[in-house]
Formats: sequence, structure tokens, C-alpha cells
Amino acid sequence: MERMAKDPAATTRGSDTAALHSLRTRRTRLQSSASRRHTQLPQQTSEITNRQAMVSSFSLVRILCNRLLILCLSALLLPAALTVKAQQPEDVITTDTSLVQLNVGVVDRQGHAITTLSQNDFVVYEDGVRRPIQHFEPTEAPFSLVMLLDTSGSTINFRQQIEQAALRFLDALTPEDRVAVVEFNGKGVKSQLGFSTDRYRVAYAIKFTLEAKGRGETPLYDALKYSLKELSHEGKRRKAIVVLTDGLDTEARNKDRTAVAKVSDSAVSTAIKPEANSQLNSVLTDADRLGVSVFPLALPSGDPKHLPLPDPAITAMYSAARSRLELLASRTGGRLHEIRRLDDMARLYAEVAADLRTLYSIAYQPTNPGARDGKWREIRVEVARADLLASTKPGYYAR
Repeated sequence: MERMAKDPAATTRGSDTAALHSLRTRRTRLQSSASRRHTQLPQQTSEITNRQAMVSSFSLVRILCNRLLILCLSALLLPAALTVKAQQPEDVITTDTSLVQLNVGVVDRQGHAITTLSQNDFVVYEDGVRRPIQHFEPTEAPFSLVMLLDTSGSTINFRQQIEQAALRFLDALTPEDRVAVVEFNGKGVKSQLGFSTDRYRVAYAIKFTLEAKGRGETPLYDALKYSLKELSHEGKRRKAIVVLTDGLDTEARNKDRTAVAKVSDSAVSTAIKPEANSQLNSVLTDADRLGVSVFPLALPSGDPKHLPLPDPAITAMYSAARSRLELLASRTGGRLHEIRRLDDMARLYAEVAADLRTLYSIAYQPTNPGARDGKWREIRVEVARADLLASTKPGYYAR
């Protein structure tokens, strides 16, 4: 019986032991759980960071792909855009060189300009045969103009007057007229400004050109050829060259000097054939093809009637140079303005501007467009009203 009786103290110690064991077990579990939580937190942070990095990488790749796509599309589209721009540049249309182009002035019996006519008022004849008018521009249509300035040594003493006159000329043009500035002297031919409607830029180019110390020889016909080449890019716009010069082209003058040296003194005055000069004829051919009118303003330094030493040979050379300026004007439908006094320069520039504003432009189909036989083709323009008189170039050589 005694062996089977329970010891209360032992029972209490067992309970304490069990409780202590249970407590230790719970503490161990808590520590283990805390440890796991601490371990999982960095892992979760790392995972979040990795996910963000992946998202950033994907975003970067996406941006790069989009930019690459844009570049590829640009590379494909740019040539097409450039082609369209090249085919349709602003204010530039390809010129049909098979057409004969004329600038025509009309006056009444009192010499007053008539500027209100239409295409139906004109009739064009080539070699006596009436030709159809293919294109017509009224007097108010804008021009593309080259202001061609002689800055050789012969003009150095009156540059200020030239500048003032040229600026007045600008004032007389319409806002739509496009102007280019080209100079020529002993250093060659140089463009100071391409075609522009910005009058401030044109005025600055003129001032800059005339303030430079140009000197030396006079490559007039090279400058005219250069100007015609620039005008060839102006399409169907009306075209003109206003050239200020004494007309004494250096190369032509050297040929003239050789010609007069070969003859006796009595034959000097007829030794030079101004119309036979190859440079002049090359310029006239290009001007005919493009429909360009040339308006020379002849400086007094090239006037054969005012030479300090009236030597027959020198007079003959100066006379030939002036005759070529007259041919340039008459053969292209322009007009020669002789500057007898420097005070007249501004007025004559203004007259050229006024002349331009009275011109109609006509293009017609010639009788035989493909014939380049070098023969002369006579042109006659008539106006429906009998009291009016039309003037234009007299014809052209089919070259």
C-alpha cells in the first residue's frame, strides 16, 4: 500500500519539471520563429530589389527598342522626304528649254507704258509664222534678279555713289522679287548672296561688296555666265540681270588689241567685229534659252566719247566694248542705260526697276523645237490694239 501511494513532493517536482520543459520548448520555438522572420526579411527585400531591377531592365530595353524602331523608320522615310523636297522645292519649277521665252514691253503712241493687257491681246510670229503662246505672265509677276557689280579697279573711285544707287534700286522692287548679289574683279567672280526676298540681307551684301577693295581685271562675261547659271535654278520665274560695269572685259579687250595691231591706222576703226566675240555669243545663247533680259548700266569710265587720249586703237577697243553692251541689252529684250554723270546713277537704277514693272513674259512653241542649226530666227510680237506698240528681243540663233 505504501509503495503504491504517491509522493506529493515528487509530484510537484514533476509538474515543475514539465512546466519548465514546456516553457523552454515555447521559448525555443519563439526564438526559432523570430530567427526565421529575420532570415526571411532580407530575402524578401532582395527579391523585391531583383524584381525592380528586372522591371528597370525591361523598361530600358523597351525604350531602346522604340528608339531603334524610330531610327529605322527615319532611315526609310528620309530619302523619300528628301526626294519630294528635291522634286518640289519652293518657288523652283523645271524650265522647259524647248519654249522660246520673251519679256515684252508695250507702250502707246505717247510712249506711256501699258500694263493691263492679257494673253489674248498678244500675237507672236517666228519667221513670219504665227506661234501658239504656251505661257503668259502679267507685268506684276515677280522677278528673280541678279545684281551684278563690277568691283574692278576702274570703279574704285565712286563706290559710294554705286552703293546709294543700288540701295534705291532695291526700294523700287516688289516684296516678292528675289535678288542675288554677285561681284566680279581681278580675283574672279564671287556670289555674295543667293536669291532672297530679305531686303536687309541684300542691302548688307551690297554694302559689304562695295566696301571691299576690289581691283584688277574685269571678267565681265565670266560673271554673266555665272549669273545665268544661278538663274537657271529659278525655274519659270521671270529673270533679269542688272549689271553695273564699264564693259571693258579683259579677255575681250586683249583680243581686240590683237585685232587692231594687225591692221593699218586707216583700218583700225573697222578692225574689230563686236558681234563676233565668242564670249558674248555664248552669253546670248544661254540668255535666249532661259529667257533672261540683261540691263547694263554703263559707267562713264568706259565711254569711248570721253577718253582722255583719243588714240584710234584705244577708241576702237572702247567702242567695241560699248557696242557689246548694247547687243547684250537689245538681243535679250533689256535696255542699255548710259551713266553720263555719277549723279544720274540712282535715277537710272530706278528706271531699270520701272522697266521691269512694265514687262509681260511670254513663252511660245517654236516652229521646229529640235532644230539647232545655228540659223537666225526672227521674232515679231503684235498687240491687238492698233494704237499700241510691243517691243522685245528681235530674234535668236537656234543653237
